[in-house]
Amino acid sequence: MTSAIPEPQTRPATTPWGLVVLLGSLTAMGPLAIDMYLPSLPAIAQDLRASPGQAQTTVSAFLLGMAVGQFFYGPASDRFGRRAPILLGVAIFIGASAVCALATSPQVLIAARFVQALGACAGGVVARAIVRDRFDHTETARMLSLLMLIMGLAPILAPLLGGALLGLGGWPLNFWFMLVFGVLVGLATLVRLAESRSDETYRQARSENPFQAYGALLRQRRLVGYGLAGALNGATLFTYIASSPDLLIGAYGIPASMFGLIFGLNAVGVIGANQVNRLLLRRMTPDQVLARASLAAASFAALLTVAAVTGIGERWSVLPLLFLTLASYGFMQGNTMAGALNVDPRRAGSISALLGGASFAVGALASALAGLLHDGTPRPMAVVMLVALIGSASVLRLLALPRSPPA
Repeated sequence: MTSAIPEPQTRPATTPWGLVVLLGSLTAMGPLAIDMYLPSLPAIAQDLRASPGQAQTTVSAFLLGMAVGQFFYGPASDRFGRRAPILLGVAIFIGASAVCALATSPQVLIAARFVQALGACAGGVVARAIVRDRFDHTETARMLSLLMLIMGLAPILAPLLGGALLGLGGWPLNFWFMLVFGVLVGLATLVRLAESRSDETYRQARSENPFQAYGALLRQRRLVGYGLAGALNGATLFTYIASSPDLLIGAYGIPASMFGLIFGLNAVGVIGANQVNRLLLRRMTPDQVLARASLAAASFAALLTVAAVTGIGERWSVLPLLFLTLASYGFMQGNTMAGALNVDPRRAGSISALLGGASFAVGALASALAGLLHDGTPRPMAVVMLVALIGSASVLRLLALPRSPPA
């Protein structure tokens, strides 16, 4: 295992809000580009004479691009510095947004969305590495919770903004807005973001190719444990996103006009949990929070499964328990990422990419499984969440969390 490098910083005197807002905006590029144009899918299908399946493929293409692109930007940021890969990604995002806005066929839009995602994922991958460059283990976890505060606004505000822009100028206006957002974030990065990659990271990256870096990381037990624990917990969010329209509107008969409100309420729960996590980290270590949060998440998922299988209370039991289960994401993600980054700080960019890609892959598999088991009830969603969260708690204890020394 690579020896630890000196901690870059213990605790900042004050929260660097300028850095938080910039890194949070970079991290939000992907979620913004996903959630903002969802209200426009029917209009896109109509204008481009696309089938519903082709319109949905524009979402799938973006998610695929987000997963694939991360594996490039992580090692690149270790070798070439943090700023250059971000600026490259933002430039790609800007160009692809323009192509999306001008698309005249579903095929062009699908291809442009894939390329747009290849640019959008740069910000999230490199932002996490920058946080580890600047802060120690506990402060990394706290800073990542702050980034989630900004990124978490996307699923609340982006659909509302996208719907408003659709009414003002049609679906292309969504992509012109994304272009402007990319320009502003790119300029802020160029002017305000200082290079933070260490000389140790540079020397490590020069000594190996990306495949060697990923191979070395996958041989580190604790890192794999943190990564799988975070990915399996995150799978609950992917499963919920995929299952929520049919569950809320189809199974429970909730009006489509109320869907965004309930969707946003669960997003508020995740954001709130992130901020509670920040407060807990003032008196607990990230590993202590993870040990408790993983058990709580599995317990809530077990109760959710009982409610879903028995039908007791119907929506009045399922939806509150779903809220509590999803809120565990706010305690798990920042702390698992901070733990993984602390295992091998010299490969912070590659670790960020590896965990990000694993999260998308595991999440996609979980949501696909819930779809295959779909029976018009919340049972498949609840069972998939329960299995994922039991797995998350198990790998965390078996692989990641430090063992107590023998008495």
